[in-house]
Amino acid sequence: MSEPTNPQPHPGSAANVAAKAPLAVRMRPRSLDEVVGQDHLLGAGSPLRRLVEGAAPASVLLYGPPGTGKTTLATLVSQSIGRRFVALSALTAGVKEVRAVIDEAKRRLTRSGESTVLFIDEVHRFSRTQQDALLGAVEDRIVLLVAATTENPFFSIVSPLLSRSLVLQLHPLTDEDVRVLIRRTVADPRGLNGQLGLAKDAEDHLVRLAGGDARRALTALEAAADSAAATGLAEIDLATVEATVDKAAVRYDRQGDQHYDVTSAFIKSIRGSDVDAALHYLARMIEAGEDPRFIARRLVVHASEDIGMADPTALQVCVAAHQAVQFIGMPEGRLALAQATIHLATAPKSNAVIMAVDSALADVRAGGAGTVPPHLRDGHYAGAARLGNAQGYRYPHNVPEGVLAQQYPPDDLVGRDYYEPTTRGAERALADRVPKLRKAIRGE
Repeated sequence: MSEPTNPQPHPGSAANVAAKAPLAVRMRPRSLDEVVGQDHLLGAGSPLRRLVEGAAPASVLLYGPPGTGKTTLATLVSQSIGRRFVALSALTAGVKEVRAVIDEAKRRLTRSGESTVLFIDEVHRFSRTQQDALLGAVEDRIVLLVAATTENPFFSIVSPLLSRSLVLQLHPLTDEDVRVLIRRTVADPRGLNGQLGLAKDAEDHLVRLAGGDARRALTALEAAADSAAATGLAEIDLATVEATVDKAAVRYDRQGDQHYDVTSAFIKSIRGSDVDAALHYLARMIEAGEDPRFIARRLVVHASEDIGMADPTALQVCVAAHQAVQFIGMPEGRLALAQATIHLATAPKSNAVIMAVDSALADVRAGGAGTVPPHLRDGHYAGAARLGNAQGYRYPHNVPEGVLAQQYPPDDLVGRDYYEPTTRGAERALADRVPKLRKAIRGE
């Protein structure tokens, strides 16, 4: 019997496994030249490039968000001649598994000189005891540790292990990085091999969905490609992408008019106290992949610009939301953003803060920056008294009321009022108090 002209790979062969692997795995870069993004780590002579090329055998901690290439870089490190690659996940491995890898690494190093690259994903989930179990092997270079974490290693990794490792921070992929990766995958034989086209709006939507995560982009592309092929389409269109990822495309361009229009509508809805509209625009920004830190910064600004002293806690809430977003990331960060949005939209409104500081700035820019009154000048250096500095200054705490008549502004600005509190919210009390303070200070 003659041999088949096109023999199929054995079900357990490497070729068959590769063919059935997820698209993100099949498209994993085979060299540093195929890595998209992370240019700050991959320059000529950089520690990571030297490590991949077989030099500088230092253990490294790869710190960055999901889908930025941590596993890829660890795999490339292992591909240098004479290295064996072992991967463990901190979600399932314990001290027993770590010690077993170290023992086998010792045997191989002694017998054949083969070194072992130990890749530990989610290393921040290891307990202190589990991390300590690595120390001796890392210090003696029995294993070359390449650990990945999405948490700040300076908080989540024990100091002895941290001091023995090189910390490399990976950045989220840019939209252009993700676009390059998607187009490469559509054309590459390991990917879709050019068998399907990809519509421009579908590509744009995949880029938005990715949010800087290469794995997320390729997973969505794979689902859309499977659906398109099953229905006989020659091109993956927007409707197919939407249907397969169960997420409607948001008409929003982070670099175009929609970015400014939606952001403007968001702020104006907060200013207008329409909490529902504000939440709608917040949702549009989140769904479109807007940087949550940008949203948080706008909230912090408008806590002072539109609420100010009418609710002094508004600024505290927004600063806390900004810190929460940085600390926990997305999608959980949406809760802090929503809480801050609701707080601002429902708070009493006052623009007295921005009006006050801008009025003062206008005077300064117009030349209204007269000489500081002598009694307010610094008197803490030798010779200050001879210049008349700090002479005649009256200390307010020496009087029962804590407020006394004294000139504070330059001569040309005496009697100039900048802050005009409203009668809304907590500012109502200031509307009564500020005029009284001015009268006492000005001796009226």
